[in-house]
Amino acid sequence: MLLLLSILGCNTLKKVGEDELLLTKNTILINDEKVTDSEVKGLISQKPNSSVLGYPLKLNLYNLAKENPDSSFQDWLHKKEKREKRLNNLLSQKQVNRLSESFLIKGYSEFLKRIGEPPVIIDTSETNKSLSKLKSYYNTKGYFNNTGAYEIVNGKRKKRAQIEYNITLNSPYIVDTIQKNITSPELDSIYDQANRQSFVKQGEQFDLEKFTMERERLTTLFRNSGVYNFQESSINYTILRDTTIASDDQLMDVQLNIKKFRSTNDSTDTNMPYKVARHKQINIYADYDINGATDTLKSVQHENYNIYYSGKLRYRPKALTDAIFFEKDSIYRDLDRIRTYRQITNLNTFKYPNIDFVPDSTQTKLETNIYLAAKPKYSLNLNFDVTHSNIQQVGTAFSASVITRNVFGGAETLNVSARGSIGLLSDASLSDETFTSELGGDINITFPRIWLPFSTERIIPYYMLPQSRLSVGTNFQRNIGLDKQSLNSILSYNWSPTTRLKNNIELLNVEFVRNVNTNNFYNVYRNTFSNLDEIADDFQDDPEYSSYFEPIQEEGEDPRLSIPTGANNFVRNVLNDSIPVSPEDKELVNSIEERRIRLTENNLIFATNFTHTKNSKSGINDLDFYQYRIKLESAGGMLSLLTNVIPFNKNPNGQNLVFSVPYSQYVKTEFDYIRHWSIGGGQVIAFRSFSGLAIPYGNSDNVPFVRSYFAGGSNDNRAWNAYELGPGSTDNINDFNEANLKLAMNLEYRFPIAGDVKGALFADAGNIWNVFDNETNPEAVFSGFSSLGDIALGTGLGLRYDFTYFVFRLDVGFKTYNPAKVGSNRWFDGYSFKQAVFNIGINYPF
Repeated sequence: MLLLLSILGCNTLKKVGEDELLLTKNTILINDEKVTDSEVKGLISQKPNSSVLGYPLKLNLYNLAKENPDSSFQDWLHKKEKREKRLNNLLSQKQVNRLSESFLIKGYSEFLKRIGEPPVIIDTSETNKSLSKLKSYYNTKGYFNNTGAYEIVNGKRKKRAQIEYNITLNSPYIVDTIQKNITSPELDSIYDQANRQSFVKQGEQFDLEKFTMERERLTTLFRNSGVYNFQESSINYTILRDTTIASDDQLMDVQLNIKKFRSTNDSTDTNMPYKVARHKQINIYADYDINGATDTLKSVQHENYNIYYSGKLRYRPKALTDAIFFEKDSIYRDLDRIRTYRQITNLNTFKYPNIDFVPDSTQTKLETNIYLAAKPKYSLNLNFDVTHSNIQQVGTAFSASVITRNVFGGAETLNVSARGSIGLLSDASLSDETFTSELGGDINITFPRIWLPFSTERIIPYYMLPQSRLSVGTNFQRNIGLDKQSLNSILSYNWSPTTRLKNNIELLNVEFVRNVNTNNFYNVYRNTFSNLDEIADDFQDDPEYSSYFEPIQEEGEDPRLSIPTGANNFVRNVLNDSIPVSPEDKELVNSIEERRIRLTENNLIFATNFTHTKNSKSGINDLDFYQYRIKLESAGGMLSLLTNVIPFNKNPNGQNLVFSVPYSQYVKTEFDYIRHWSIGGGQVIAFRSFSGLAIPYGNSDNVPFVRSYFAGGSNDNRAWNAYELGPGSTDNINDFNEANLKLAMNLEYRFPIAGDVKGALFADAGNIWNVFDNETNPEAVFSGFSSLGDIALGTGLGLRYDFTYFVFRLDVGFKTYNPAKVGSNRWFDGYSFKQAVFNIGINYPF
């Protein structure tokens, strides 16, 4: 790799002329101190070529392109006598002429130029432009007397140079007094009441950004104080300075000017100053047709709102008025307009609404018209997928859903869906069946309000976009596993206090899982069976236990326990001491049996959880943001409280039963934090940390498999496959390793390579452990800070292709630190592509 980089490095100056200098670095010095602020550095017009870990990849790709591929081809064509003639005879003269225009000759060079970058040659005109931008920038900060210069510093290597910008700020200008000239008496009164929140303050340094922020603040203030038509362009500032004062005086007077309303059709101010307006009348046009007449519509009044409709009103009036935040005789607030738009969109019943404000002649009364165009009553979605995996040679899945809007007249949405799949097994020995199949369906209904027997509007007002969701679903699965049947039901509530905050409460989350084919356990969990069969090897020649083993199919083959009869009989007799084994083997057999019972028993989970999420991302192009998620969950608590009222049946282990199934009881908490830092040039450093803990108690001594944690996989530690890592320092003891405590951290450096192709270097750390449950293996149990030495580390690299709407991802992970190894073998053991883990994913892992 070093040799390759050296060879490519020699190509860096290939297209730099003899009298030209390649720009390698920009340095900005403000009062002789180096500046690293990204905003200031962004003012520089000419920037060095981008690099990947210090290597100018795009520049060297560009240098590989031929400047004149046509001439080069012609030179090659005529370099040897008769070469052109032979090609003409082989391809024809017309095809030879087209060959010079082909991708291999010309298109290849154009492609390299398109994905690469031409060398950045120092241009003094651009340098002067950058210097001017720097000086102008510091003018906006109050340093009107700043001076600047630049210096081109030749590098130690030929034809390379750096540019050093040096700005001397001198003394800043200070805001001395603030005067006002507001033409509207009502605006003047509003301004005085909120003057303390002003960004422009007396005695502070002049900063143009604060003036811009103050204009935005005043615009928002006036529009939320009744001035529905206020224009930000009506605000400007005049800087006043007495020229008779000494020139070294750095004080300035500021005058705030707020002019009258200016019509969009007229460049002059109208005679009417801004006034505070109130809602005189609020009209809601349900099922609005832009081409239809409004004077023939029927109307109904509800709580001071006029609702117009044609034919029959399909919506309950309250469902419409609850989405409107304007109130009759109240002053206009722009915040109410924004909230109305959001809530109507949240109903999922209407298209994007249109709101129109019609003032009277005095500009103080508004007729507010809200036009609602309904979405189709029904919509159908169909999906068809073809899949392939290490389990299925080929699989097909089909799903369909029917959406019904405004089911009960209150803008409710009903979604009925069904899904089915069938697949051909890759290895028929894994199951008695050749095919896998799955069939399921769900019914979801969403209410645009909190659906409870009491009002919650004071706690969760409608502008928080409250929703209630009730869903019932079932699934029948027949595959190489235990052939599960599941039934789930969820009653949840969600709301968003702000655009960046979201809350969700699942008041009731009931899940019942029934394992149909429990006799297939040892066929599915092969590692578990191998451990059991190894213990049974000591008894394979004993005639008393010969019935436990399968007949030998081939000569020289060791007999193995039959599944399920032989394995189950062997376990039962070991645990009741009918078969003599060592205490260590008996403990292992007991652990195997506990795991079998746990994974084959039916699960009944009555849970309640709360999730709080915050995301500071302002848009799809925001590369510098953070987000976090906190989740708290409790299961079985409500049923446990009923034990004093209802006499539950109990199983031999003393567990309370509901529908003959012991219900799960545990508490669980999770914290997930993500932070992205943009470091310029499309480069991003992404960090993620996750911690989760589930503690069984009461009716359970372990957490259900479906609620436990696993490690590894394309979105976790990418050096291990899913369920392979842990728990603790154990070495993949089970086929699907899981536990009830998880710690994970991920760090990723993302960078552009060429066009839509991007790269990444990553480090993933973490593991799972058992804690506060029935696990006895000390290697799998978290015992304190010393267990943090079992945190696994995987490193690797990835390639991504950005399709705009989604990202296709390929990551290669290497086991850098494997806690399952011993001593120095933990580090870099099997650090090769042969033993690497390849992950394919859609979108970024975090």
